[in-house]
Amino acid sequence: MQRSGGRILIDQLLLNRVDLAFGVPGESYLHALDAMHGENALKFVICRQEGGAAMMAEAYGKLTGRPGIAFVTRGPGATNATAGLHIARQDSTPMILFVGQIGRDTVEREAFQEIDYRRFMGQVAKWSAEIDETARIPEFVHRAFMTATSGRPGPVVLALPEDMLAETADVADGRPYRPVDVWPAPDDLARLRTMLAEAEKPLVLLGGGGWNEAAAADIRRFVETNELATCVAFRRQHLLDNTSPCYVGDVGIGANPELLRRLAETDLLLVVGSRLGEMTTEGYTRLGLPRPAQRMVHILSGPEELGRVYQADLTMQASMPGIARALAEMPPLERRPWAASTRDGRSAYEKHVAPVTIPGAVQMGEIMAWLRERLPADAIVTNGAGNYCSWPNRFYHYRDFGAQLAPTSGSMGYGLPAAVAAKIKYPKRPVVCFAGDGCFMMTGQEFATACQHDAPIVVLLIDNGMYGTIRMHQERHYPGRVSGTELRNPEFADLARAHGGFGARIERTEEFAPAFEAALASGRPAILHIRIDPEAITPRQSLSQIREAALARG
Repeated sequence: MQRSGGRILIDQLLLNRVDLAFGVPGESYLHALDAMHGENALKFVICRQEGGAAMMAEAYGKLTGRPGIAFVTRGPGATNATAGLHIARQDSTPMILFVGQIGRDTVEREAFQEIDYRRFMGQVAKWSAEIDETARIPEFVHRAFMTATSGRPGPVVLALPEDMLAETADVADGRPYRPVDVWPAPDDLARLRTMLAEAEKPLVLLGGGGWNEAAAADIRRFVETNELATCVAFRRQHLLDNTSPCYVGDVGIGANPELLRRLAETDLLLVVGSRLGEMTTEGYTRLGLPRPAQRMVHILSGPEELGRVYQADLTMQASMPGIARALAEMPPLERRPWAASTRDGRSAYEKHVAPVTIPGAVQMGEIMAWLRERLPADAIVTNGAGNYCSWPNRFYHYRDFGAQLAPTSGSMGYGLPAAVAAKIKYPKRPVVCFAGDGCFMMTGQEFATACQHDAPIVVLLIDNGMYGTIRMHQERHYPGRVSGTELRNPEFADLARAHGGFGARIERTEEFAPAFEAALASGRPAILHIRIDPEAITPRQSLSQIREAALARG
């Protein structure tokens, strides 16, 4: 049966159970857009900028474990999308970016918006290719799904020449992709069990991509059965219920000093999934490099990552579902001299997340404590990057797998599009986005996407009138010399109302709870504009304290 390239492409997506695609329309892939017309099983989410569309696709990949799908047009559309592509690469998230491309008859003339995406996207994609023959669409799409989900997950880019999408071909559909789980070798599992049995102060560290709900449940069963103190890598808090008696915190930015002491003193570090990147290791300083001071077991899904930075005592290649199931089925350890230490670690974590007092009339610690009690376990909390992230990343309890959507790449602007994607995918789950004033304005146009698609997210917009992280660094290194970090912002509550959403301005702590409840009751996308004192730059130090400490050092 003759079908157009656009029809063949969309049929492959339907075959692979794609239910959402995010994008900004472009004339370069009109044939694919036309093929989506009337397809009830596949919803095209119309976004306002390609960076936001790609971030939504990345968030979908994080939430579901299936590749998030984004469509963008050639040239500036594709370059805008690289922001989300970079997040998917660094965060090990499965994603496929389809890029409309110039016609094949004008290649190598620097035609209108021409880019060679195989070269341009090669640095941030697991695989970047261009489909030059209509009949090969099923082959390329199947490979894209397999590549995005196999080994260390990541993004794939497929360029689609517009004339290729217009041509017809008589070709069979491909097979639906099937994720490949890699199970650990029995000998390696036996050695791991022996190392655990010999340990006095073990510590488990979870992180990375490739997890799913079943894997998270299995790893929880393993650590709780064996009373193992367990921490998580930077912005991977949702991998273990934060109310678990074994959960002792995260080793990201602003980690609990007691947890860092435990990390330094452990005699066996069991790392499951984390590459041990720069944020988790504080610039590769928390562990010996290349040989950690601690005995270390390093388990990753991608063999190319094993031994790349750290030389562990035992390395194992396994997918997260594979290793989690194997560990859950391991007979419980009879000897557990660390049980009391695990309880101590839990107590230290609970002290670390207790509310703290900051300058000003808005106390974010009290707001976070209220949210911990108010939000259900299945609530999804998102954020981008900035000093405001210390509030959700440190003080919130993530209880369900997928409850946290945050970029380990440190990308500003991520929280809002991630929240939109989460709410469209899971409309019955509460979705709360934390954003700073600078962070929000980078992708703020996607609030219109939330309104258009009836996605009632609640944005907690924390406004201190500056790019706070950079201002903090300025005060540490150039005290009192403020340059390039001041922001003049709109009235964000008015902005929400202008889009047809709910808006409220909060200047005192006691105003927050009723405003939050009103936002939920409205049934509309909402922005709660929270004005905090500029001095409240971190939970630990004010701007003045940072400046004074820098001046004292000379």
